[in-house]
Amino acid sequence: MGQSVGIRVDPRRKQPLHRQIFDEVVSRIEARAFPPGYKLPPTRVLATELAAHRNTVARAYADLEAAGFVSSRVGRGTFVEALRSPQPSAAKPAAAATRELPWASLLSQAARRDALRRRDAARPAHGPEVINLARMQPSADLIPQALLQRCIAHALTEHGTDALVYAPPEGARRLREQIARDLLARGVPVQPEDVIVTSGSQQGLDLVSRALLDPGDALLIEPATYAGAIELFTVAGANLLPVPLDDEGPDPDALARLARGDVKALYLMPNANNPTGRMLSAERRRQLLEWSRLAGVPLIEDDYAAGLTLEPHDPPPHLRALDGDVIHISTFSKRVAPGLRVGYVIAPRALRPALISLKHAIDLSTSLVLQHGLAEFLERGYLRAHEQRMAREYRARRDALHAALHKSMPAECRWHVPSHGVVLWLRLPPEIAPEALYEEALRRGVLVGRGGQFSVGAQSEPAVRLSFCAEPSARLAEGARRLAKACKHVLAQRRAAPRAQTEDISELV
Repeated sequence: MGQSVGIRVDPRRKQPLHRQIFDEVVSRIEARAFPPGYKLPPTRVLATELAAHRNTVARAYADLEAAGFVSSRVGRGTFVEALRSPQPSAAKPAAAATRELPWASLLSQAARRDALRRRDAARPAHGPEVINLARMQPSADLIPQALLQRCIAHALTEHGTDALVYAPPEGARRLREQIARDLLARGVPVQPEDVIVTSGSQQGLDLVSRALLDPGDALLIEPATYAGAIELFTVAGANLLPVPLDDEGPDPDALARLARGDVKALYLMPNANNPTGRMLSAERRRQLLEWSRLAGVPLIEDDYAAGLTLEPHDPPPHLRALDGDVIHISTFSKRVAPGLRVGYVIAPRALRPALISLKHAIDLSTSLVLQHGLAEFLERGYLRAHEQRMAREYRARRDALHAALHKSMPAECRWHVPSHGVVLWLRLPPEIAPEALYEEALRRGVLVGRGGQFSVGAQSEPAVRLSFCAEPSARLAEGARRLAKACKHVLAQRRAAPRAQTEDISELV
């Protein structure tokens, strides 16, 4: 390890030496250890003292000059530039306010919706000792950081500043082609022109909501479904109508009774409902498409868990594969990385112009450099290998969670083993209030998804959602054991309460 004027570098670090030199100089400039006008050591001198190649130091100096921290003067050397600091306003501070603005009354009706308050009530897990069975994000070991870094770096190298401008609102052609190819491999025949790239599937839902729904319009929806969709549709002012279910999913006979002139759409998650994990059968999909045509009501197919098949058999065909008027929404958040914020909508031709115009109005475009990086990831074939690895790991995690629940959970609790996606829906007996179980589980160091967050309307099924994507198998098994103890504790308390009341009455008599 060498040093010069306080600069330290370490060849054992992964970061290149020229970047280490760059960062060391910048930190000293910001700390005023290298004041404006300070002359940096010549490249040859600094290279000798750091035991580095002279070209390495020269590259660091060039990067510093390009960034505006230093300037080189021929024959004189390299000098620190004077950086402008923000100047305090000359205006006098305002007198202390005697009364606050009435923000509560200024909020829009959308911002005051009850659906948004559910998220406010949710408490995050604190500390590594808390086992998180609520988090819907892949654990860090399942995010292909090195591959993504390689692809994004290649995109910047290949496209330069062209990757840092606005993308077309419908998305980069290169990525749209790869998405169409991926969908075709999964049995969904689409063209690149059918694809609209969005900032995650959440924006896709927002665009469709804005395009179809006016305040007061009715939207059919499953009684337990994705909380983010409930929030978006509620903010749009939609009247959410929960659809009665039978053993196979939304009941077609009930749909026929509910459908009327102001019903705009039916929102579904056919492959892996979040939170229940339910998958619709091929026959039920056919029935729903037949109903959609007869009623004139479009289907919105949310395929958030695309590619996450946990069993060797393929799922039934996508709704979009069977009918080109289905609105298909998906994302790469669960398949690759949530921070990419890249999803897409496959829209019918008649709807596409409205969605593209809305997309441009809302955010102009999704990050082009991330689109190029993801397209590179798909072009190199990384996604298929990554999905196979994810499926193996998620299958192992699901099985570990199921086995621990089967061993420890009270017999009154029920669940089914999902074949797709990353969630398990734990149904509770009437004696166990989900809120009481949530609090008791948290006291025992395990966080679960509140069943009420996913319900449409005041009534909700007594249940909690368990996600198995964010924790490894051993912690999932331990989380199930802690949750079982919490269930037994709440159950014992509820059953003891009537006995205590009976004894009190008998004493009075």
